[in-house]
Formats: sequence, C-alpha cells, structure tokens
Amino acid sequence: MASIFEATAGKLIGPTTGGTVTQATSKATGVTLNAASGQITLDDAALAAAAEVTFAVTNSEVAATDVVVVNHSSAGTAGAYLVQANTIAAGSFAITVANLSAGSLGEAIVVSFVALKGASS
Repeated sequence: MASIFEATAGKLIGPTTGGTVTQATSKATGVTLNAASGQITLDDAALAAAAEVTFAVTNSEVAATDVVVVNHSSAGTAGAYLVQANTIAAGSFAITVANLSAGSLGEAIVVSFVALKGASS
C-alpha cells in the first residue's frame, strides 16, 4: 500500500488486492476471507425491522490493533442498513448489520471492507 506521502491526485490509497465471499446459510453465518479488503455477499434471509445481526469474519491479515472500515456497497435497499465492524482481534473481526427500515428485509446485500494497519502495541 502506498504511503499517504506517495499519494497523487486521482489515485486511491489502500490495498490493491481483495477478495470475495458469500455467506452460506444465514446472515449470522461466519465467513473466511484472508485479504486486506474485500466484499461479502450476505445471505438473503429476512432481517426483521429494527433488528440487527452479527457475524464473524476470519481473516489472517487482521491484527488486534488494526482499524476495519465496512459499508453497505451494493444490492438491497439503499439507506435501509447500518453496517459496522467490531470485535477486532488477531485473525478476525465481526460485522454487525442493522435493519433501519420499518419492515422486514430479505435481501442479499453486499458489504465491502478494508483493513487499515493500526499502531503496533
């Protein structure tokens, strides 16, 4: 990854390779994706209005001091989900998805993440 000092106009900084994975059976099913960035397609199981679900991401690239940024990137109802990374540890992190809408949603949304190297302890 280029340092912030090497960034040039019109160029993004961050990991240059990523990966993709799809959940197998439910929105609570954990996934494994060993890349510094990637896309996760969630299962299309219904998520009730105002409900949230958390799933584990096993990822050998992540350290406990890293920062993981995640967002709802495509598919599904725009603005209906709140997505956040949490429980960051060596080799894993969790993603929590909340349904902000007034109704149940059964959509296979895609979330994108990037792991940024944090300070060493």
